[in-house]
Amino acid sequence: MKTFDYDAIRLLPKKSVLKSRREADTSVTLGKHTFKLPVMPANMATVIDENLAEWLASNGYFYVMHRFQPETRFDFVQNIQFKGLIASISLGITDGEYALIDHFKEAQLTPDYITIDVAHGHSDYVIKMVTYIKENLPDTFLIVGNLGTPEAIVEIEAAGADATKVGIGPGKACITKDKTGFGTNGWQLAAIAQCAQVATKPIIADGGIRHNGDIAKSIRFGATMVMVGSMFAGHDETPGDLIEQDGKTYKAYFGSASAYQKGHSHNVEGRKLLVPYKGPIQNTLTEMEEDIQSAISYAGGRDLSSLKTVDYVVLTDY
Repeated sequence: MKTFDYDAIRLLPKKSVLKSRREADTSVTLGKHTFKLPVMPANMATVIDENLAEWLASNGYFYVMHRFQPETRFDFVQNIQFKGLIASISLGITDGEYALIDHFKEAQLTPDYITIDVAHGHSDYVIKMVTYIKENLPDTFLIVGNLGTPEAIVEIEAAGADATKVGIGPGKACITKDKTGFGTNGWQLAAIAQCAQVATKPIIADGGIRHNGDIAKSIRFGATMVMVGSMFAGHDETPGDLIEQDGKTYKAYFGSASAYQKGHSHNVEGRKLLVPYKGPIQNTLTEMEEDIQSAISYAGGRDLSSLKTVDYVVLTDY
């Protein structure tokens, strides 16, 4: 199996048709809604909270609220939809999650988006949850992750998923490969490419993004959306206190499978890091938009679809 990752790929330019890169359209449609960027913050407790979720929804960006304060999710959906905004939440596969689905159904309240968020999404119990959600909340757009193989994509789509999330441990805070020997770390982009060959529904690339150009590469190899963790952490609006260390300012960033998040040391596959403080999140989102517009210009097109057909080279040094 030939593999590659982001650093090994260079996309090849085509003749531009734009007078200005600012003419490029970076919007993307996922389900019934269109968003400004094909980028979303990771549904991690150090990346997003209710305040940031509301800000993103108000400003035309996609988000998925994390699942680590489970008792707040019903009220969150109710409150944010009351404001006329999109509700997007995460679920696990415990018995309590079935009770939450029942609560939504009884209240005739349907989240616009639900993401089943487990480390190993190719699972009988995930499929059971997919079936239950689709039977009880058929109008919700259901994202299922995380997956890493074409076989998983085929089976999870067949179960009823509206989109899949690809990435097993490629994130900066992930240590899955070290703890288990498994994962897409080091070949995440190739994993996206392999999964996209069989996918009939949108793929969300999750993890391994270190530069804005990696977003364009993800789209080239089959992603519709890209989930970003560490690059979104560390802003004014992201959770956590500022930390001063050696004259520099940071915020904490830890994986969803870390001991810090779990509250215990069993089956740990994540770690806690410090990420540099970055100021307002709008600055990062604007830079991402401008860089994606530049990528579209290099691709010779006017919108994101042009990125899907550009040629590329694989650097032999990687």
